[in-house]
Amino acid sequence: MRAAFDATPRRDFLPRGVRRRASYDGPLTIAAGQTNSQPRTVDDMLRLLDVRPGQRVLDVGAGSGWTTALLAHLVGPTGVVLGLELEPELVSFGGANLARTGRDWATIRAATPGVLGDPDGAPWDRILVSAMAQALPTALVEQLADDGVLVVPADGTMLRVQNPGPVVTEHGRYRFVPLR
Repeated sequence: MRAAFDATPRRDFLPRGVRRRASYDGPLTIAAGQTNSQPRTVDDMLRLLDVRPGQRVLDVGAGSGWTTALLAHLVGPTGVVLGLELEPELVSFGGANLARTGRDWATIRAATPGVLGDPDGAPWDRILVSAMAQALPTALVEQLADDGVLVVPADGTMLRVQNPGPVVTEHGRYRFVPLR
């Protein structure tokens, strides 16, 4: 995990005005009322997700592109990562940040309003959600592969959903911007 963070400095995914705060272990505002998540939280989520080389990963709420790039490092060039983002400004910003990494097996695109995740691209081996759901989003659980894992904050609690099952476990309290 450390190698992914070392190869993907948070600073490179922040607006110029907040780059000097990249080492701060807290959320930082990026644009459109959204944040770049706290590094410790991102680390916790990626450990729960247990990403493996060659997997297909969906990143819901790609924001600045940082988590999408971290996931791309973890799956390597034999994998695929799709980052989805609702805010047009962040689709551009995050996409440009991701492009600079040279990890062309990962992309960020605009999320379809009213559609959670990417059901047409399912099944996904791993799904990471970087926004707070009100409850476990069954639409995303349905997009998991037979042995897939979903990590999502729901109603203040980090959930890990694992197939077959699904088996849902709780992993601490967290705060995120709302999932829309």
